[in-house]
Amino acid sequence: MSSENGQADGGAEGAPPEQLALIRESVRKARTPRAKPRTWRGAALAEHLPVARVLVDKGVLHLDRYFDYAVPEELDADAQPGVRVRVRFGAGRHRVREGRREGGGLIDGFLVERLAESDYSGPLAALAQVVSPEPVLSGELLGLARAVADRYAGSLADVLQLAVPPRNARAEQRPSPAPLPPPPAPEPGSWGRYEQGAAFLESLAAGGAPRAVWNALPGPQWSEELARAVAATLASGRGALVVLPDGRAVARVDAALTALLGRGRHAVLTADAGPEKRYAQWLAVRRGSVRAVVGTRAAMFAPVRDLGLVAVWDDGDDSHSEQHAPQPHAREVLLLRAAQDGCGFLLGSWSCTVEAAQLVETGWARPLVAGRERVRGTAPLVRTVGDEDLARDEAARAARLPTLAWQAVREGLRRGPVLVQVPRRGYVPRMACARCRAPARCRHCSGPLEAQGSDDLRCGWCGRGESGWHCPECGGFRLRAQVVGARRTAEELGRAFPAVPVRTSGREHVLDTVPAEPALVVSTPGAEPVAEGGYAAALLLDGWAMLGRPDLRAGEDALRRWIGAAALVRPQSAGGTVVVVAEPSLRPVQALVRWDPVGHAVRELAERAELGFPPVSRMAAVSGPGQAVGEFLRAVELPREAEVLGPVPLPVTAAGRPRRPGGPPPGEHWERGLIRVPPGRGAALASALKAAQAARTARGGGEAVRVRIDPPDIG
Repeated sequence: MSSENGQADGGAEGAPPEQLALIRESVRKARTPRAKPRTWRGAALAEHLPVARVLVDKGVLHLDRYFDYAVPEELDADAQPGVRVRVRFGAGRHRVREGRREGGGLIDGFLVERLAESDYSGPLAALAQVVSPEPVLSGELLGLARAVADRYAGSLADVLQLAVPPRNARAEQRPSPAPLPPPPAPEPGSWGRYEQGAAFLESLAAGGAPRAVWNALPGPQWSEELARAVAATLASGRGALVVLPDGRAVARVDAALTALLGRGRHAVLTADAGPEKRYAQWLAVRRGSVRAVVGTRAAMFAPVRDLGLVAVWDDGDDSHSEQHAPQPHAREVLLLRAAQDGCGFLLGSWSCTVEAAQLVETGWARPLVAGRERVRGTAPLVRTVGDEDLARDEAARAARLPTLAWQAVREGLRRGPVLVQVPRRGYVPRMACARCRAPARCRHCSGPLEAQGSDDLRCGWCGRGESGWHCPECGGFRLRAQVVGARRTAEELGRAFPAVPVRTSGREHVLDTVPAEPALVVSTPGAEPVAEGGYAAALLLDGWAMLGRPDLRAGEDALRRWIGAAALVRPQSAGGTVVVVAEPSLRPVQALVRWDPVGHAVRELAERAELGFPPVSRMAAVSGPGQAVGEFLRAVELPREAEVLGPVPLPVTAAGRPRRPGGPPPGEHWERGLIRVPPGRGAALASALKAAQAARTARGGGEAVRVRIDPPDIG
């Protein structure tokens, strides 16, 4: 480096005195102070609508309102309603300089509207920055988010975190493609199998807003039928939104829409796409370039323009329930959208939830079903195996598979793949003494012992291995399985059918499809792959494990999971057979045999109405440390008709175990109280709980209390 370069790189310290004097003189002579980013001290305000109403990104309930800020003149053009902004928040009333409030920390927010004057009498802080001139928050989306926040006793900021994806500058700078003209109305296709299917499509194509609960026939045609409903809506010049439980279902509807309409007419919104691609797709929808959206639960807030249809598939799946505050359910959000936008509504599933049955019973939606002859022609033959059959077959009881199940597997493998549904993943999730049936416990922490492999016995809580276990009750040394997992089942079947390949599908590795050749496919519920041409047979094992859960929805969920697996089996006319290992006299088993999920849901709804259970009544759960829950319940001003149940202790979450939604942190002792109100008082209950929670957080201190509206697992 030369000496001249070294002097030049020295900055102001190496500059001649004359240059420094000139710089200082020019600063002193500057007449108009330059606006400084984030403070704007001395800067002129916008001449027209100088006040910006901002929703700050604070999820606490006592701050769930708008705040007014001054708009500097240099930000006037970009500070339009719907854009992202940054503001200083938390400055005290007395921190004022030159008529402007200063101080506080920078925080993100959305500019909701521009006003001529503020109803706040004190000095206003100025907008610190317009993050992007892209308006991402429309009035329709803001209204929907407010309705969801009120419905679930949550804050508007929390809902908008779910509704508006994080910004990606590169995606924002790219222009979206030009919108395509509406496609022609599709033919009814397989919708003709349903009694009112063709009329439903005709109403959508004509610009109508039909509302239907659709009980889909078994088989893979459901994705094509959803695609035709979307195409009919697009043909009317309107938009459509479809929410599905997982990425595999999204991929099937995506492929069906592409085959029916070609590329460029719909957007796919899933987390698997990555932040940049997902934000680009979301922007294309908001800008009106794409009029149809297919995605998982986050897509329920997609800003589709001129919405004509909202649809949700398999609303009983747990994936539709958001785990982040305020924990809305996709079905309820789409119901709000249908009421807000006056658009069509379609709730489809192979099964039927009690909430879906309620929509039909109240007349809000019409049933969209096939005739009984059509159902019998497409459904497989369902056979049951109960305790009496197992008692006559002791060898099969030890192996978990009775003679009927072995025969179904053997005959099915001659014609194609066979599906085996196991309600537990892993090898042997629970062990017990073979002599007295006492649960096997760890000697160190009393946690349950699990068999991770054929010769690997470990504690499910602390992870310590166990080699010399003996029963403290009877002194026995032999263990038996209380519950057998999918990997152990696959191992047993592999030994029984050594010439047949065995595939597993579960949480660690989920298969999408399997070929049509003979094979055993062992899967956990919800992870069943689709077989080319359908499965020849299916075994539904350990039905007691799903029916015996201490939960109000145990029977409904078991039937939904069984029908989801049985719907992948060939029709009875093609030899399709399903064997369910459960007590035949139970109502969900009988509903599966008759293939009548709608009748099961209607009877469940009638019983819940008689007992005052959801969804006929509205319910909220208040959980937290016992003293905090008691204080909250005493402070909240509940509606006169409200009934408080409890509080009662919640099971303690063991260290290292997954935490259930609404459950306590590991090792903490929580209690939960349930609040029930009759129909029509749900809004009053949510408002009262939200006001009490806001007052509690405003006071600060104390232990946290969690409020959840319509909890899915009330026990």
